[in-house]
Amino acid sequence: MNIKSDKPSSFDRMLDQLARLAIMVADLCLVVLVFSFGWLVFGRYVLNQTPTWVEQMALLLVTAITFLAAAVGIHERTHLSVDLLSQFLNERGRLVLSLLVDLLLGLFGAALVWYGWDLIQFAWRKQIPLLNIPDGVRYIPMVVSGGLIVLFEVGRLKQGLSVLLCRRSGGARADKGRMAEEC
Repeated sequence: MNIKSDKPSSFDRMLDQLARLAIMVADLCLVVLVFSFGWLVFGRYVLNQTPTWVEQMALLLVTAITFLAAAVGIHERTHLSVDLLSQFLNERGRLVLSLLVDLLLGLFGAALVWYGWDLIQFAWRKQIPLLNIPDGVRYIPMVVSGGLIVLFEVGRLKQGLSVLLCRRSGGARADKGRMAEEC
């Protein structure tokens, strides 16, 4: 959010839209997962012919759901956290600690992208049994989630640094010789 107003910036709105899109894709994956297991039960007990591809597809879908929801959880701050240390810090210390956590989460997201991309390249030549698609597809949600985490944490760092710099300057920012404006 902008410090000067409570209106979210266009970047913040874009991040919110990305989070909504990720949840919609995860929701769609969940619906496909439920229907595929319905087909599994129907095939096994009604047609007496079990569709063997459902298990492999279910693994792909659960992976996609998990990684996408984890990235959105970071954006919405719904993951568990231990805040024992922050209780002993003043407001500025809590803000600095929050920035450090955001930086570490951003680095974790970058590691997901980097190593996930390596996994995609390594596994792309192999096939997933019964689905006949490249095995590297398994790792695409990891890379997408890592990219989302990096973007979400860039937004948090931008916001946190704005607050920190605003408070450091005593609530006013000088803008290249212009009159100081409220943060």
